[in-house]
Amino acid sequence: MNLLTTILIIIIASYGLYKLFFFIKRKRAAEWIEQDKFQETMRTAQVIDVREKEDYNRGHILGARSVPYTISRAHKEYLLAIRKDAPIYLYDNRTSMAIYMAGLLKKEGYKDIYILKGGYMNWTGKTKQK
Repeated sequence: MNLLTTILIIIIASYGLYKLFFFIKRKRAAEWIEQDKFQETMRTAQVIDVREKEDYNRGHILGARSVPYTISRAHKEYLLAIRKDAPIYLYDNRTSMAIYMAGLLKKEGYKDIYILKGGYMNWTGKTKQK
């Protein structure tokens, strides 16, 4: 095997492990929710945008609240804005920050956590733009 092949195998294996890590992390903390189901049931859930405040201010799903993951991780009192007795719908641009937030919430005793499959980047529903 030459050096280029070895490097390619290492890159492919690393990417596979990266995807597996996020799959396991998400599976332990939350379920995917498809966009159509999200839209049908979002009025009965807490819709949480976990992106940074600047991203939220540029545009977000109509009815969503901003609870950035980076701030919530450092200051858990931000989680008090999220009720434990209602389903939680999380999203970010894609899904990685939402997966981290789901893990944080699960660790704090929250249940009924869902992550928008495809994230905000693929959202076709109503949004609020500034």
